[in-house]
Amino acid sequence: MTLPRLADWSERIPHAGTMRLLDQVTAWDERSIHALAERHAMHDHPLQHGMRLHAIHLAEYGAQASAVHAALLAMERGEDKVQAGRLVSLRDVQLAVEYVDLAGGALDVQAQCLLADEHGAQYSFAIEQHGRPLASGRVAVIYTAR
Repeated sequence: MTLPRLADWSERIPHAGTMRLLDQVTAWDERSIHALAERHAMHDHPLQHGMRLHAIHLAEYGAQASAVHAALLAMERGEDKVQAGRLVSLRDVQLAVEYVDLAGGALDVQAQCLLADEHGAQYSFAIEQHGRPLASGRVAVIYTAR
């Protein structure tokens, strides 16, 4: 599938400003997405505390990857709007580190759709930095009424 530009999907997800954590989609298909995040070391990062980013916040990166994936699928179907959703569950979250290395470079964020229908979706996610696993788990989203 064609690699989308940031402008193609950033306005289609509910995350805006500094809370939009993903910077680039490097690959995607009907079932999965691979994205990069590069702004996690910026001083105004909304999830940092005391210039530290706890690894539990990487679950939000996985959740945002699922939102971007849903936006790309909607674009592919020719839909103008993406169905709004609410994160309702995190499961099997595994943290390999306590804090993210802010000087360690980009975060590789991968998500795979496990199940999706008109009511919601479940995704697994994995986040690495230079090939080093940081976090993984599953997110569940329920779609809200249009």
